[in-house]
Amino acid sequence: MSSSAFALAASALALVLLSFVVGARLLYCRVREMRGKRIHPQAAATSLQVAARLEDVRAADNFRNLFEVPVLFYALVATALASGHVPAWLVVGCWSFVALRVVHSAIHCTYNKVFHRLTAFLAGFGLIVVLWVAFILSLPARNAA
Repeated sequence: MSSSAFALAASALALVLLSFVVGARLLYCRVREMRGKRIHPQAAATSLQVAARLEDVRAADNFRNLFEVPVLFYALVATALASGHVPAWLVVGCWSFVALRVVHSAIHCTYNKVFHRLTAFLAGFGLIVVLWVAFILSLPARNAA
């Protein structure tokens, strides 16, 4: 595996690690609030029941977010690795996307200022769109060479 391919795979692993961290935060917050309010686990068996009984859903909301737009990131990484086309700019862009997702998660799981979170989201979303377009456009140039 080339160093670029390794660095690209590492960016995907970093985002997976972020998902694990947010998942652990979700578990911690959920258990703490349910214990504090003496809510039986069966009373929060569905998302509607959770919404009716729990107040702090920031980590849960962020955990769900990590399985939305990041799917496009994982697909790009997998496509690049499978095609063997891993330009250096893609590695930098993917690590930048991971950094923006870390910022987004940090905001979402802590003080949750919507404008700040939206800014991080839009930057990450715009970046992944640009990365996909640039990757697709770079394929014919690679095949022509």
